[in-house]
Amino acid sequence: MTDRPEDRSTAQISFRDACLFWLKLGFISFGGPAGQIAIMHQELVERRRWISEKRFLHALNFCMVLPGPEAQQLATYIGWLMHKTWGGIIAGVLFVLPSLFILIGLSWAYIAFGDTTLIAGIFYGIKPAVTAIVLQAAHRIGSRALNNIWLWLIAALALLALLIFNLPFPVIILSAALIGFIGGRLAPAYFHMSSAHSSAQPTDGRAIIDDHTPTPPHALFSWKKLILIACSGALLWLLPMALLIALQGWHGTLTQMGWFFTKAALVTFGGAYAVLPYVVQGAVGQYGWLSAPQMMDGLALGETTPGPLIMVVAFVGFVGGYTKAVCGADLLFAGGALAALLVTWFTFLPSFLFIFAGAPLIETTHNNLNFTAPLSAITAAVVGVILNLTLFFAGHVLWPNGFSGRFDLISAALTTAAVLALFLFKRKMMEVLLGCAVLGLTVTALTRYFFN
Repeated sequence: MTDRPEDRSTAQISFRDACLFWLKLGFISFGGPAGQIAIMHQELVERRRWISEKRFLHALNFCMVLPGPEAQQLATYIGWLMHKTWGGIIAGVLFVLPSLFILIGLSWAYIAFGDTTLIAGIFYGIKPAVTAIVLQAAHRIGSRALNNIWLWLIAALALLALLIFNLPFPVIILSAALIGFIGGRLAPAYFHMSSAHSSAQPTDGRAIIDDHTPTPPHALFSWKKLILIACSGALLWLLPMALLIALQGWHGTLTQMGWFFTKAALVTFGGAYAVLPYVVQGAVGQYGWLSAPQMMDGLALGETTPGPLIMVVAFVGFVGGYTKAVCGADLLFAGGALAALLVTWFTFLPSFLFIFAGAPLIETTHNNLNFTAPLSAITAAVVGVILNLTLFFAGHVLWPNGFSGRFDLISAALTTAAVLALFLFKRKMMEVLLGCAVLGLTVTALTRYFFN
């Protein structure tokens, strides 16, 4: 019996090679969601040719409209498309796991010793590099997605909506989707999802999962699969929550963390920065798991470690579990680590369920203009959102004490150097991060030596 075309296609990507890539990605996924998406695009679309530009963007657009970390969901989606449910689980878990363990270790050092001199120096250099990486991501996605004046206009309007009017991210996404839906009917030629690659980034041959590769059998929608996923997800949430209630009661610290971060996972439209005010309000103001300065330090750790920025919740959980001694005064580290693991579970569980439940529906629409036109408009809007994030980073890097404070000339020089290294000299992302980290540490050490 011969293999079907779709079986031969995905069989060319071995499960072992995919696992090794997802593990590597977990350790190098710096730069927030924009940087992480850029890494995946470069590796999966341009270099390895595992998936085509069009299929990649189609999956990305779906992840953009979901609550939760879009880069982790994109990894889960592609892993699922290549190697079924276990492929998605492995991809999503390995995307998060390295940053979880790194953050547990850094959180312990932070709370136990309180000496962040070395980390502060490294952070000082990495933040300008992250700014440049996000700008590069906007350029990468924009150069492919914005192929006509209407999509450019949508991107510009999204940028202005955030920059001037501070509109909520869901409003921007829904507005873009509506424009795309109407535009797809009135002027369909302007809202096709482009799969053309720029001449500066040539690719060799077709992708393994190409534009016209048939949807594999496991990716087809069925009500039976949807019901099974919904029941499994409910069970995976209820069992640990029931155990926490039995051990600690409803008002216990760990129980409240589980409930709070479940709610946070469902309102994270627009990525981590959209939900951070909600996390600060609850974790700092309502529950007192940590202080405002600690929250800011945790955000700095989250920004400069691999993995999605929403992994700052692991820091919040660790500090809260440690200071509240949830496992007793003799097991402070165990309490912090347990809390970090729990909040990570409750934060990311919905992301997996959204992908496994929704991706089969999305896979049936990748050649349907009624669906792809709104997603093309959403991609254009996302370019504007990423540009706004670049400006957000730049503002905090160049004016660390606010716009009324001093302009940081050294950070400006580091940012300029990082931009030139990425755009002009085509240096790799990790080289730029490492170089800026060394420079930042050197500048911080010399400043403290001569002025303290």
